[in-house]
Amino acid sequence: MHNAINLPDTIYAVQHSAFEDLGTLEDTFYQLGFRVRYFEAGVDDLTQAYQHNGLTIILGGPIGVYETHDYPFLQNEIDLLKVRLKNNLPTLGICLGAQLIAHALGAQVYTGHAKEIGWSALKILPTENNLLSTLTDISVLHWHGDTFHLPENATLLASSYVYPNQAFHVGKNILALQFHLEVETQRMEKWLIGHTVELRQAEIDIPKLRAENLEYAPILASSAQRLIQNFMYQLEI
Repeated sequence: MHNAINLPDTIYAVQHSAFEDLGTLEDTFYQLGFRVRYFEAGVDDLTQAYQHNGLTIILGGPIGVYETHDYPFLQNEIDLLKVRLKNNLPTLGICLGAQLIAHALGAQVYTGHAKEIGWSALKILPTENNLLSTLTDISVLHWHGDTFHLPENATLLASSYVYPNQAFHVGKNILALQFHLEVETQRMEKWLIGHTVELRQAEIDIPKLRAENLEYAPILASSAQRLIQNFMYQLEI
């Protein structure tokens, strides 16, 4: 298999929850000529994923970066990620993945003042060549209770009404997204089932969230595809 980008042909994705996968982004990578291989955090040895010279994507999950006592594998994952980022290897973090990147870069990750769950548009900041410009006026899915400070040497790309730090990049190879751009309409029911305890504790209207997913996820998919393509073509290997 050959891709149009000068990267190893396989993209590695680290999963922290069975139903939080690459979603619509998986087809984008296939169209660009890549294979995808998943690693399950807490089950698989993540060394290969984090030492990969190509793109490694760190996906979301319901645990917190700071819960290393209860989830010891997290510390090993953080240690591997620190080395990866120091070596400036291509890395994309989504939700928990973004928090792990922020933490590995020395920034504080902590429980926020409110749960941010639901669909809304981002405030895209006027930084030069902002990769997130494709998401202008596009609603994305927010699903988190933790947040982070902006790491040193990071450029803030987007904010939301609830939290100022929604996305950042470090150079051209490291991109962190607090929100979800990968959600797939037909698979969102798995999220609603898997996160039922959190949704009820946060008093989220599940039928309303389901309806918003049906409305906004298909619109987000094409914008997310362009964002990922732009990210891939700018990588410096």
